[in-house]
Amino acid sequence: MENVIKEPFKYCNSLTEYSRYLTREVRIGDVAMGGNNPIRIQSMTTTDTMDTIATVEQTIRMYEAGSEYVRITAPSKKEAQNLAVIKKELKNRGYDVPLIADIHFTPNAAEIAARIVEKVRVNPGNYADKKKFNIIEYTDAQYEAEIERIAERFSPLVKICKEEGTAMRIGTNHGSLSDRIMSRYGDTPIGMVESALEFVRICESLNYYNLVLSMKASNTRVMIQAYRLLVNKMEEEGMNYPLHLGVTEAGDGLDGRVKSAVGIGALLEDGLGDTIRVSLTEAPEAECPVAIGLADRYKKRSGHIYIPNIEKVVKDPFMYEKRSTQNIAKIGGEQVPVVVADLSAHTIETAAQLLDIGYDYSEELDKWHISDQAVDYVYLGKQNLNFEIPGTLQCIVDYDYWNTLDSKTSYLPLYMVSDLDNTPAFSEQLNFVTLSIQDWSDALLAKLSSIPNLVLVLTSDNTHWMSEVRRVFYYLLEKKIACPVVLKRNYTDVVYDSLILASSTDFGSLLVDGLGDGIWLQSTQALKNVNELAFTILQASRTRISKTEYISCPSCGRTLFDLEETTAMIRSRTDHLKGVKIGIMGCIVNGPGEMADADYGYVGSGVGKITLYKGQEVMKRNIPSEQAVDELIQLIKDDGYWTEKI
Repeated sequence: MENVIKEPFKYCNSLTEYSRYLTREVRIGDVAMGGNNPIRIQSMTTTDTMDTIATVEQTIRMYEAGSEYVRITAPSKKEAQNLAVIKKELKNRGYDVPLIADIHFTPNAAEIAARIVEKVRVNPGNYADKKKFNIIEYTDAQYEAEIERIAERFSPLVKICKEEGTAMRIGTNHGSLSDRIMSRYGDTPIGMVESALEFVRICESLNYYNLVLSMKASNTRVMIQAYRLLVNKMEEEGMNYPLHLGVTEAGDGLDGRVKSAVGIGALLEDGLGDTIRVSLTEAPEAECPVAIGLADRYKKRSGHIYIPNIEKVVKDPFMYEKRSTQNIAKIGGEQVPVVVADLSAHTIETAAQLLDIGYDYSEELDKWHISDQAVDYVYLGKQNLNFEIPGTLQCIVDYDYWNTLDSKTSYLPLYMVSDLDNTPAFSEQLNFVTLSIQDWSDALLAKLSSIPNLVLVLTSDNTHWMSEVRRVFYYLLEKKIACPVVLKRNYTDVVYDSLILASSTDFGSLLVDGLGDGIWLQSTQALKNVNELAFTILQASRTRISKTEYISCPSCGRTLFDLEETTAMIRSRTDHLKGVKIGIMGCIVNGPGEMADADYGYVGSGVGKITLYKGQEVMKRNIPSEQAVDELIQLIKDDGYWTEKI
């Protein structure tokens, strides 16, 4: 495969100073995006497009919840034509919200819709390209011939959009790359980018530039890398199109919010993104507050405390590579990131108080049950425990308190930088040192080099927290310091919904780049909620798997069953299968392609009919929906991945 990545690794204005990446302005009705416009919010209806009243009323609910654009599926000509009826009814009710037609396999529907709505969305993998999961070795001449065929098929839509002043989103999805792209580039971020840019070049050849681009994936790492690569390639080719951000098939509840925040937030942190759609398997109006919450974090981000510039990018931002660190006890090396629970504000007197952080003690059996979401360390401040703890758990205490303990077996010291001035004693096991960028100096480096089994705890009070912590990682990389690092941030007095988005963005943005060997999420929220959130962030960043992952689409007018109800039913029976990924897709559009990362797929193939997949291979077709969940479980059992719930 040819090397298409060029030096320097530019994909944003700065890695240290927050500023929006400037894109061209694109008008979508009367609501422009890109340029100096605010980050726009949008969502998509889940109703049958032919049900005009239901679609209109859901659109109104979405608009009133904050959706500045509303997308509606148009899978065939009749739905495309009905968009005019929907639009008229909205105007009769006093709503002039810009509408977007969602097109996949039907160019004729797109051409109808482009004369009615303000924007059309096309997926280059589905629109005019071939996707039969065939592997074909294309010669350069054959490849170019395919591009010419696509241009012939795609150009009529481009010309209509140009004539009508209709905007277009060219939206690549990781799971629906064409056979041609897959054969040349593989299932990769650069393949996603090239898939979109081929269509962009056709548009530009016709002098049409009213474009928005997206690179969606359910895998947060792939999604982030693809958007960064897209900007990098646009820079090379003199393009500056607005970016539509989204993690596709994110799921529902906490999982969906965390995964969306990790992927979208990592890009927003670097100033990328002109519009957001959060894809939850919930009512579409529930998506808008999440998207608004993500965007609002950046309204006052400019003017933050100065962070020293990164002169040279020493870490490739277009691929995942974990920072190389020493393997000390259970931190660092190739081990999964650890979780530290902060109990310093609690008086811990009984073993039962550890239940919320994954440790369940049975007095009757004198035995601990340790869950898959059991923390690795607890921070106690200046207290110790008066009961025995399991060997998998260790306690971190302040150095001055640790130094007074007679028995230090289960206790580890945490030093402030000021503690190091007095030549303190050190633990033979692990020594945690808390520092921020303000502490960084040659003198500090000399002190750190003498500490055995050192683990750094990186903190910051900067509103641009992630970038400041990332800057310290660059110091470590530049100086080739290989000690493990725990990421710590205090979210005192932050409500739970905001905590989910903020912590997922902050920690997740670093973890998806391979930076960080543990997280320490300090909050006044309930311990159980904070603990679940920490492990969910690790799962969403693909760094530590502790539960079943559900890749479920957010539903739309193509959906053939109740996605919320079905997802809840499947989750209730399979949520104990650690590490298994199950795709739940409403129709074949979001079928084998969109669930590219799933181990198993549950896909609507007709009214009351389900097709089951293993990876991208069909295992059973058109099963009656009332039998389908049992058949899915049997498929998992046949593969040896089933365990009974405890």
